[in-house]
Amino acid sequence: MIEQLFGSKTRVKLLQLFYSNPNRSFYVREITRKIDEQINSVRRELSNLLNIGIIVSENTNNRLYYEVNQKFEYYKPLQEIFGGGVTKSAPKKVKAAVGDEAAGPDLNSVGRIDLALYTGQFTRDDSAGVDILVVGDVNKNALQKYVDQLEAQEGKSLRYAVMKLPDFEYRRAIRDRFAVAIENAKKQILVDEHNLFGQGQ
Repeated sequence: MIEQLFGSKTRVKLLQLFYSNPNRSFYVREITRKIDEQINSVRRELSNLLNIGIIVSENTNNRLYYEVNQKFEYYKPLQEIFGGGVTKSAPKKVKAAVGDEAAGPDLNSVGRIDLALYTGQFTRDDSAGVDILVVGDVNKNALQKYVDQLEAQEGKSLRYAVMKLPDFEYRRAIRDRFAVAIENAKKQILVDEHNLFGQGQ
């Protein structure tokens, strides 16, 4: 039904990808791989979404990147439909990448997560010095397995940091350089159990 409402299966998949990954940028070939659709129909729908203002594009290193336009007039209602939003308590399955592709590695399998976010390579903002931050009571081996699976899925090497909640809160309180860098970086928040970044429910 949603495909009929929004015109095409490709458009729906693109909306799911972009709204499930706010602050994350994708280039065309990456998008076609993630949503498993033909490149021509992806290009056509990207052009439509750009014209409407739902997404924006930016050229970096001779590659055109697309991401959701959070200033779009109907961003919030579309986020409700396609994004699922950040949940205060961890979602049942935090996918490494979203769309109709096979589910990515399960972040919840690594332990109790207080905060999880993507930055760095995921958002094209290297100011934090990491690509993934996980805060909580985490099994390090399980987390390494999660990162290995995510690296295989994304096709790139990823840097991650992990710490317990009291440590992260202390580092924020003393304005530690890493905590400040995370705060200021462009990021995609996956889980924010304690509303640390004002994005919980």
